[in-house]
Amino acid sequence: MATIVIGADICPIEGNSPYFKAGDAQALFNDLLPEFAAADLTIANLECPLIREPSPIYKTGPVFSEDCDCINGIREAGIDVLNLANNHILDHGAKGLENTLRVCAEAGISTVGAGENLAAARRMLVRELGTIRVGILAMAEHEFSIATRNSGGANSLDLMDFVRNVKDHQDEFDYLIVLLHGGDEFLVPSPRIKDTCHFLIEMGANTVIVQHPHCLGGIEHYRGGNIVYGQGALVMDERIYRTSRGFHEGFLVKLQLADLGGSDMEIIPFTQSDPVPGARRMTGEKKRLFLQVIEERSLAIKDDTYVEREWLTFCEAHKQDYLSTVLGHGRILRRLFRFLWLTKLLYGRRKLLGIRNAVCCETHREALETIFNRRLF
Repeated sequence: MATIVIGADICPIEGNSPYFKAGDAQALFNDLLPEFAAADLTIANLECPLIREPSPIYKTGPVFSEDCDCINGIREAGIDVLNLANNHILDHGAKGLENTLRVCAEAGISTVGAGENLAAARRMLVRELGTIRVGILAMAEHEFSIATRNSGGANSLDLMDFVRNVKDHQDEFDYLIVLLHGGDEFLVPSPRIKDTCHFLIEMGANTVIVQHPHCLGGIEHYRGGNIVYGQGALVMDERIYRTSRGFHEGFLVKLQLADLGGSDMEIIPFTQSDPVPGARRMTGEKKRLFLQVIEERSLAIKDDTYVEREWLTFCEAHKQDYLSTVLGHGRILRRLFRFLWLTKLLYGRRKLLGIRNAVCCETHREALETIFNRRLF
């Protein structure tokens, strides 16, 4: 028997930063610490590089980083493995990633999901827990953090590569955990994410955990495996989300692995950065209501029709933002184009169909990706 505890995003910024630097694990993780201490393996996602000097890349979206001393709080909490396959790990370029890898190694913390090139980033981490060999693979969707053959970054979500990786190393592990950083924030899983997670289980994963959405995406038990479609941030204080109720709620995943195969999964709800720094367990009526919501959401996402309907609702609400991004609009035009009639007025059906073909056709999309990734513009 082996026990594994998995938490999602640790981003030691803003109000939590001083406690990470001081190594004050008690203030950061409070009554979650006994769960870490009792586990044979504790895993979390580090959502930003740890740096000495800034070297930010040019990208869209927020650029995160924190001082190297923030590793103190993570080390003192007894976290054994940090997942680096996420959309922020390359926010300060190769220098920031290299420094993060070095700081983690010096603290005695293993990393997975990122490295000096794609071969290193895709490397499976295997830990022996008594008689059970646990494999850990981490992948992230293609944003601004992905490694290439010749440059560092995060391991990419590539299903063909995943199948090859599992096949090449299937004799080295007894139980496989996949950490997937992807999906839309604050949303139930999209049809694609749900199908992807099913495929990962079908191809050899025993537990798949989606960690990017800062929301509670529900739980599914599929073909003997466990899928978690979002467990919320572990410790992350981001100013723009301070008024969002869901951003401050999350849960640990606790796996009990049996020597003869199989596992039991338990979730441990908590609140974090709400408003005081750190995470602490939910209790009483709050915990009961939280578990009820998870149970209802888990039941709902079994229905593909519900998942499809929620996804279409999301796309309807955000269609103008996505179209404006593809059309290259600046801030002013982006705001103007939130009115559908303006899109139809200035862009004819034929132009929009041309964009649709460039984005949806695999070969055209591959060409666009190559043009952007190789900076052929």
